[in-house]
Amino acid sequence: MADIPYDRKEQLRQIESGLLPGERIVAVYDAIGAGTGFLGLTDRRVIVQDTSFVGKKVALTSIPYGKISAVSVVSNKSFAGGFFSSGSIAVHVGTHTYEVDFRGENKAHHVHDVILHHISQG
Repeated sequence: MADIPYDRKEQLRQIESGLLPGERIVAVYDAIGAGTGFLGLTDRRVIVQDTSFVGKKVALTSIPYGKISAVSVVSNKSFAGGFFSSGSIAVHVGTHTYEVDFRGENKAHHVHDVILHHISQG
């Protein structure tokens, strides 16, 4: 656990509690803004906590890497400052897009690279 990057221990524990046999956690990052609580990466899937449901319901959505069609860096400004000048990414799954905002560009960069690595191997 010491070498797994994470923001909040309770989020890491939540991901740990739902691991499949042999599955390993890569990172768990807290999300900022409305709708998403956190994003977890394992060696098999992306796990998104979605807090946007009516009635204060929360969903943990597991997205196998093989179902992800693309991953995007999202910015509301020009990319003149560099490819990762934003702390936001979008994960495209079928017709649905999960947009996640992180505290800092490094976390977005790490999530993007892990997802891109897995989807480019499939």
